[in-house]
Amino acid sequence: MPDKHLSTQFDSELTSVSSQVMELGGLVESQIHRAIFALSHFSTEAAQEVTQNEVRVNAMEIEIDRDLSSIIARRQPTARDLRLLIAISKTTANLERVGDEAEKIARMVRSIIESGAPRSLPSQELRYAADLASGLLNKALDAFARLDVNAALSILKEDDLIDREFDGFVRKLITYMMEDPRTISASLDLLFLAKAIERIGDHAKNIAEFIIYVVKGEDVRHSTIDQVEQAIK
Repeated sequence: MPDKHLSTQFDSELTSVSSQVMELGGLVESQIHRAIFALSHFSTEAAQEVTQNEVRVNAMEIEIDRDLSSIIARRQPTARDLRLLIAISKTTANLERVGDEAEKIARMVRSIIESGAPRSLPSQELRYAADLASGLLNKALDAFARLDVNAALSILKEDDLIDREFDGFVRKLITYMMEDPRTISASLDLLFLAKAIERIGDHAKNIAEFIIYVVKGEDVRHSTIDQVEQAIK
């Protein structure tokens, strides 16, 4: 991912910390897949796996932050190198939060199972939104590894699909609760679960914005798509 430097040791350090981020990303993606498996199959065991692995996600975040602090202190990077290290730090934080969202999904699944909620609730319909969010995160990690601004722009546009899925699901849950008040408790669990999925998409979008920051030196947070397109020209 990083450009070559006169110091091969610096190159090695940048490559190492970038690899750690990719490893964390792979772990977090696995967390999402297990959480959605738990939802699709009402699996307490899969949900428990997600909860247990959250400790590893947190430990990796701390390790990457420690390595970044060491690199910055010793190398005193400037320009694009500094932007890259800042973006790695922010990406790591977003990945840790994705892990939190996966763990939240797992907790909601256990709550739904333990409440004995009717399986007629539209939990399976969340799978499509979850697949979108997971796919978006995968694309964001791939784009970050290649520092591909065009792929980053595509990710920003795709995030709207997840938002629309979330809005449609909320309307459907409201209908269920109005028709049968006994489903309110379980429906609220699904609502929080749907929000967690939407947040995964938001974190993927954040990572895409960091890519543009590294390559173009432009902070495109809170920008419109048109403004982002102008920034990457």
